[in-house]
Amino acid sequence: MTATLPTQYNAATTEAKWQKFWEENQVFKADPSQPGEPYCVVIPPPNVTGSLHMGHAFESSLIDVLIRYQRMLGKNTLWLPGTDHASIAVQTILERQLKAEGKTRDDLGREQFLERAWKWKAESGGTIVNQLRRLGVSVDWSRERFTMDEGLSTAVLDAFVKLHDEGLIYRGNYLVNWCPASQSAVSDLEVENKEVDGNLWHFRYPIVDQDGFIEVATTRPETMLGDTAVAVNPNDDRYKDLVGKMLLLPLAEREIPIIADEHVDPSFGTGCVKVTPAHDPNDFEMGQRHKLPSINVMNKDGTMNENAGEFQGQDRFVARKNVVKRLEEEGCLVKIEPYKHTVPYSDRGKVPIEPLLSTQWFVKIKPLADFALSSLDDQDSPRFVPERWAKVYRDWLVSLKDWCISRQLWWGHQIPAWYAISETNGEITDSTPYIVARSQEEAQKTAIEKYGESVQIEQDPDVLDTWFSSGLWPFSTLGWSDTEAEDYKRYYPTATLVTGFDIIFFWVARMTMMAGHFTGQMPFKDVYIHGLVRDENNKKMSKSANNGIDPLILIDKYGTDALRYTLIREVTGAGQDIRMAYDRKTDESETVEASRNFTNKLWNASRFVMLNLDGKTPAQLGEPKNLELSDRWILSKFNQLAQDVRNYLDNYGFGEASKSLYEFIWGDFCDQYIELVKSRLQDPNSPTRLAAQQTLAHVLEGTLKLLHPFMPHITEEIWHTLTQTPETDHHSLALQTYPVPDTALVDPNLEQNFELILNTIRTIRNLRASAEIKPGARISVALSTEDDREKQTLITGQSYIKDMARVETLSIAGTTETPTLKPTSAIATDQPVLVIALDTVGNFFAKHQKLLLSLLLTGSILFALKVASVTLDTVHEVPLLAPFLEIVGIWYTYRFTKTRLWQKDDRQTFFKQVNQFKTEVIGEPKPPAITPVQAESVPAEPVDDAQTIVGVTGTVKISIPLAGLIDLEALKAKTERDLKKVEAEIQSLSGRLSNPKFVDKAPPDVVQSTRDTLAEAEKQAEILRAKLDRL
Repeated sequence: MTATLPTQYNAATTEAKWQKFWEENQVFKADPSQPGEPYCVVIPPPNVTGSLHMGHAFESSLIDVLIRYQRMLGKNTLWLPGTDHASIAVQTILERQLKAEGKTRDDLGREQFLERAWKWKAESGGTIVNQLRRLGVSVDWSRERFTMDEGLSTAVLDAFVKLHDEGLIYRGNYLVNWCPASQSAVSDLEVENKEVDGNLWHFRYPIVDQDGFIEVATTRPETMLGDTAVAVNPNDDRYKDLVGKMLLLPLAEREIPIIADEHVDPSFGTGCVKVTPAHDPNDFEMGQRHKLPSINVMNKDGTMNENAGEFQGQDRFVARKNVVKRLEEEGCLVKIEPYKHTVPYSDRGKVPIEPLLSTQWFVKIKPLADFALSSLDDQDSPRFVPERWAKVYRDWLVSLKDWCISRQLWWGHQIPAWYAISETNGEITDSTPYIVARSQEEAQKTAIEKYGESVQIEQDPDVLDTWFSSGLWPFSTLGWSDTEAEDYKRYYPTATLVTGFDIIFFWVARMTMMAGHFTGQMPFKDVYIHGLVRDENNKKMSKSANNGIDPLILIDKYGTDALRYTLIREVTGAGQDIRMAYDRKTDESETVEASRNFTNKLWNASRFVMLNLDGKTPAQLGEPKNLELSDRWILSKFNQLAQDVRNYLDNYGFGEASKSLYEFIWGDFCDQYIELVKSRLQDPNSPTRLAAQQTLAHVLEGTLKLLHPFMPHITEEIWHTLTQTPETDHHSLALQTYPVPDTALVDPNLEQNFELILNTIRTIRNLRASAEIKPGARISVALSTEDDREKQTLITGQSYIKDMARVETLSIAGTTETPTLKPTSAIATDQPVLVIALDTVGNFFAKHQKLLLSLLLTGSILFALKVASVTLDTVHEVPLLAPFLEIVGIWYTYRFTKTRLWQKDDRQTFFKQVNQFKTEVIGEPKPPAITPVQAESVPAEPVDDAQTIVGVTGTVKISIPLAGLIDLEALKAKTERDLKKVEAEIQSLSGRLSNPKFVDKAPPDVVQSTRDTLAEAEKQAEILRAKLDRL
């Protein structure tokens, strides 16, 4: 029975089928007990609140290509999936729900709030995971993790306790980024700086005990209520005499000093800067240097507190307007200037953050950063691809400040610190003593030992920054802090981290610092940094811009494989952004549609191959043997492809690998080789039919394996059908061996020669089309080249040229009859001796026909002269006969010259008659029996006149007689159009080559290619002009 595919490819059905097959059969389940070099990738955990966006699709596709490739190389692979608990995002969702119900989290209490959070996670938290399944990612779902699952929570607890015991976690009162919307501290990395059109307000601060004032400028007038000094640069001559004097702070009526500090920029504003240590990070550091008090004038919800006086209770932005109004009333407002500046916004709360003095938990970052720096500088670990990101990573490690890890939320890992509140009147204050422990029981025991049996303890209500647990992800997911865990011992450190450049700081550096400290090594060997997926207008996709493209819409329309392949194929280099073509009115994408067309091309070609294998599998057909030229060519191309794709993937050349596969499958295999072998497949008596079947099956199966990491679903379906592997056997293409190139079959010279044959076929087809010759018409073609190697190549490949270009009569360098390839041996031992002898004589005459014809002609002329001499002697003996014959000879010579040679057209007609006579009477010389290497042919230019269309490929000139095939007037018009097009190309190419910048800076091969193209275009233009001259 012939194994075949349906006539049309149904992406949705096929993809769902194999996603279910892979998961049910645990095809991707890792087994640490199995042999093979370990290759582990941990998924960058998406937020549990998230849904699949194009960035997820891009990143997951890249990782899947790597892991499938490494799996097929025989490595022991593990791709570990999971999600992040996303403290701020989940809490925001839940509090929004409570607000709609007229409640707050305090109304519920912490316990009920967390119950509600876990319920939400169970009902809605799996959305992103199910969407990832639709991408066909080859993860081990049996090892799926969640940053708040039991094992990871234990790891977080151990990490916090160890860092605290080592003195690397401390509690302190520092200025933090405060989000009034979420009422929580946020890290510097969770702050998005936005440029806004604001104002610069100028105020006067009166000098105490003397006339005059200091003018200051600020973008935040409401914070002046917390000013504790005004600073000037110590080298600013304008204010040197005022340093140390006191100012009266308007509205607050407090005296504040004038101080000198190098931090002040004399060129900004008036050169005088108001100092508000409780509300500005730079002012905070200045206040530390000068021992200034810090006065906080805001509440945690962004309203003004009791220190703001008459503005207490007002929203900070309302207070801003009112403060300016009051200062104007007091005569202290000097002017207001428009001022464009940067304002930090909370990435989650989407409101301007407020620097706020607050008691928080911090990690001393320098010892952790120093280990990561040492690994990078001394061991080049981890290795960044592209390399330029290593400097960005290093610079950030050098400039790190202590990491604020506490968040004023309920959803997350609650900080394992218990306060002895009985020591501070039952409240948690900045001075309340605390105990860090792994459990409340442990904390209670320690507290009793320190403070007695009556001690009361209460756990810190805050939770840890989400990035704290994410920083442990690459080793905690493998079983740490149990260093004897089987997965941890087998798969750690991981192989590659694939991530975007925007979280080098958020995540990559935190993982390297935490891993370095707790495991003593970097958590991954390589870090591949990919770019962004930009929209159809080349803009960054974002929620605020509302320009995202839903990958699920494109999957539904074109299929998962088509989307994956598009994203990977668009990669032009590591770290480069890619652009997605998209029509928002129709939800269509030209680029994804092109990849869908590619899947259809592969499907149809595979179906054709299987229909012509007589129901046999590649294994049943066996390895290709007794090969023709085209078979050896495609095998050379395939093995070169296998070598190239391996090299590309070994070096993260995703885009290059996918493009190479596309060009081979669509061009070489489908458009060329399959067409070349059709006649052999259709002829049951063809001696090389089996070789064609073997080669088709071998190359198709190998190509499916090469393509599988990029397009896993369609390749799995075709492979199962081609190899007739039943699904019940639980075998998968994903577990097959990746093709190993056979370098012995790679023949660059063969490929180059065969390319000439293909280009010749292509040019003949183009000439036929341009001349509008009917597709079914059989034509005559003359080929000419002065290159002996090209002549031999054309002779060797003439059967392909005639078959593919529908050529009836093919003349190669003057050979009108088609040479027949002879066996490579000198004598065919199965022929009679007489035949061999006659063939030998014939071959000798054919090989030396020019010399023999010349000798025969010379002998004939000498004989004719002798006869003429004898005849003249006889004629002269007859009276008046000689003068009469001379007169007749002169008259005939005049008449012949006048009618045959005088006009150009008469000459052409005469020479045609001569050629026709020679062909009919003498005949063309029979071509010699040749081998592909030893063939020779008689050089002759193809006919090139008004009834012939001519083309060029390389140095080969191709001409096709058009008599009886087309309308010559239409040909003339078309030739004129072609000439204009070629002349425009010549002008463009000449312009590039005359540009020194192009010649000097472009790669040498590009410059040479341009020169070659120009030479070919000039030759084509010459031919076309000559053609027009004759038309």
